[in-house]
Amino acid sequence: MMKRRLITGLIITTIAGVILFAASAWAFAALVTAFIIMGLNEFFILIKNKEIPVNRRLGIILGVVLAVATYFDYKIPQDWFFIFIPVICLVIFIVQFTKRDKAAVLSISTIFFGLVYVSWFLSFLIRIRTMPLGTDLLNKQLIAYLILVTKSGDIGAYLIGRRLGKHRLIPRISPKKSVEGMFGGLAFSILVSLACIGFLPSFSLWHLLILGLALGALAQVGDLSESLIKRDCGVKDAGKALPGLGGALDMVDSLLFTAPGFYFYVKVFLQ
Repeated sequence: MMKRRLITGLIITTIAGVILFAASAWAFAALVTAFIIMGLNEFFILIKNKEIPVNRRLGIILGVVLAVATYFDYKIPQDWFFIFIPVICLVIFIVQFTKRDKAAVLSISTIFFGLVYVSWFLSFLIRIRTMPLGTDLLNKQLIAYLILVTKSGDIGAYLIGRRLGKHRLIPRISPKKSVEGMFGGLAFSILVSLACIGFLPSFSLWHLLILGLALGALAQVGDLSESLIKRDCGVKDAGKALPGLGGALDMVDSLLFTAPGFYFYVKVFLQ
């Protein structure tokens, strides 16, 4: 399992790194959109285990539209983007008129939640990539930093928890996660963040310390949140698309909360 985790993680990291630094912003946006499609597909399949009727195709299409709209948002006046909220709501209701589901509220609510939880949150990676920060390289460095700090927390929590974990964190949500793993993940995130001082000269050590702690904490909230959903749906992994890692949603769960948090931090302190 560990070997498969490492191989799959290395392949995906290499592909993402090449696309991030060697390709244009639209190519990176396309990569994020691909993960949104896979993540939404897995999410709606999970929901079907709860016997909640949900229009998976509609949800995925709207999720892609949301990601594409996010990419073009930086090119035109931003107020227009918020039109998508009532438009998406309108489309979901109109499509629901054609269904005979007895659980219409559950179906509509589930699509909305999936769009926010997967598409909206993950689209903040596209927002960071397209922010007007002066240099295109800085945008790329910020994305790389975010992923490094977030995923190092995942690795730290896994390694420390597996070796030293004795006290269960929240057993009813995730029986294998431990308090020791939580602190190990936070330590890894902070150390990696501080180590990026030469990579991100725009941030002081103080900022990197705060970011390491904040992103590490948000990453673990994201991981636990997905575990809560999977636990409720009675499954161990969101999917099987990535050998050793589970599904696409299993891989990006920690980024779902760190991406929005980091975006607003950068917007306040850098822009």
